[in-house]
Amino acid sequence: MAEEKSLQVQEEEKREVAETGVERTRECPCFVARADVYETDDAIFVVADMPGVDEGSVDITLEDNVLTINGYVDPEPPEGYGLAYAEYRVGDYMRAFTLSDQIERDGIEATVRDGVLRLVLPKVEEVKKRKIAITAG
Repeated sequence: MAEEKSLQVQEEEKREVAETGVERTRECPCFVARADVYETDDAIFVVADMPGVDEGSVDITLEDNVLTINGYVDPEPPEGYGLAYAEYRVGDYMRAFTLSDQIERDGIEATVRDGVLRLVLPKVEEVKKRKIAITAG
């Protein structure tokens, strides 16, 4: 029973680790940044969890309609302490989104606070929902 549970935990960890298909130069795990996506009439909002990442350790690129997010974490153990047991794995974060032509590329904004990345992807004017006035006649 314990072995079965251990296999289940290992499978969950594999799904968390990003399969980027590229060779990495950093020797640490790379996790898929968990994200929520919200939409309004004017924009799409992406909220991604990346614990340990700050504004100086995030790299966001847009190339060929693919928005790629990379967050880098350098674990720093407290001075004078040694790790005795860990249930939380530390590593980098990666996520990629394919954008449609409905997104205004030049208006994309990003902020990071407390390990949470927030992206605002504004929609182009042509696709924003608008109310059409009806006139009598």
